[in-house]
Parts: sequence; C-alpha cells; structure tokens
Amino acid sequence: MLTFKNRTALVTGAGRGIGKAIAETLAREGVTVVCVSKSADSCGAAAAVITQAGGKARALAVDVSDGAAIAKAAEALLQEIPLIDILVNNAGITRDGLLFRMSDADWNDVIATNLTSCFHWTKHLARPMTRARWGRIVNITSVSGIVGNAGQANYSAAKAGMIGLTKTLAREFASRGVTVNAVAPGFIKTDMTTEFVGKPELAARILEAVPLRRFGEAADISSMCAYLCSEEAGYITGQVFTVDGGMAM
Repeated sequence: MLTFKNRTALVTGAGRGIGKAIAETLAREGVTVVCVSKSADSCGAAAAVITQAGGKARALAVDVSDGAAIAKAAEALLQEIPLIDILVNNAGITRDGLLFRMSDADWNDVIATNLTSCFHWTKHLARPMTRARWGRIVNITSVSGIVGNAGQANYSAAKAGMIGLTKTLAREFASRGVTVNAVAPGFIKTDMTTEFVGKPELAARILEAVPLRRFGEAADISSMCAYLCSEEAGYITGQVFTVDGGMAM
C-alpha cells in the first residue's frame, strides 16, 4: 500500500491511454484528481469513471499547446484549490515523418504539446508546492527521447527535452521538498500504438527489440507513476525510469 495524505493531483492527457490509467490509479489511492485534456468530452468521461467508482475527480478542458490557456486555467484552478500537490505532465501527440518531409507545423505542434506544456503547467502550479515544502512532479517521457527513433525527430526531441527539464527542475526544487522525476514508457498498448500493435508482422518485428517479448500495458506506467507520487518516494528525484520491457537497458 502506498501512502497519500489528502493529496490533489492534476494529470494532463487524462482523457485516454496512459493518462487515463494514471488518473484512475491515483484516484484508487485516495487522491483527488483533476483530469485534463483538450476535449471536454474525453476528460469528462475520464472523471465520470473515477467518480462512479467512488473516487474524487473533476474534468478540466484545456488545449495544452496554448500557454495562455494553461495560465488562465491554472489561475482559476488555484483560486478554487490553493494547492495542487501532484502534477503529472503526460499529454502528448505524434506527427511522425522523416525529417525532409516534416513540416514546420508538425514540428511546432509536437514540441508545444509534448514539451512546452510541461514548462507552462509546472511554472504555474509548482510555486504553491514549494511554499508547502511538499510536491511531486512526474513527466511522462519516452524511450524515444533516450535512444531516438527514425521518423520521430519532433517527438524524440520533445521527449528528450522533458528529460533535461526534469533533471534541471529536480535541482531547482529539491531544497523545497518537491521531487521531479520522469517515466519513459516503451511500446505500450494504447490508442497511439494501435497502428503497429494490431498488425502481427509489424508487431513481431518490433518485439524483437523488446527482451520481455511483449507490449506493455498502461497499468505498467501508472503503477510506476503512482509510486513516484507517493510519500514512499520522497528520497527520489531527478531520475528517469524506463518501463520498456528492457529495450533501453
């Protein structure tokens, strides 16, 4: 059993996949969860699942690629909930393509959604954590940010940037009791990976690079994230935890 003391968490990209699993796992541990996604329908549905199961959650529709929108949403939220104890930066998109075919929009959209959003959410929500001298920030990066991946220059760059941001903020916030860590998923079965998980030949080729010879589940990521958000993880900061079946070892 993990220990949480009346904590409130904000999880971005909580409308589906890994983000939804993280929100549900934290809620089962007694954490009040603010489920963020661009779509009011998706974050609303995620929050509804949690409340129907007896947990505490609310939905917050925000376009995380829009810094001004994040600032406005964070300000309004903190007027109602003075302290968000836990921040999970999970929102992400892909716009894959080889470099010579990648448009400026494909590059900018992925960087804004996957990386710059972390800067804005952390900037606006971390100060109350530092004042309270307790906080947990977990950034969901990717093994693509560690080893790279052909056709994902934008995605890999954004995820690598999240790792650098994690390590820097861990140093900045350590004296205030706020830990900052990252989780790097490998090939996890979600909406984003349906393209190759559902094709046996392609899936078999991918799994050749995974020592455990299987795709991961969203629960594999949410379990690690929940631990890093708990009281038990108070002496861990600035670290990147790969949850990838052994791909990047």
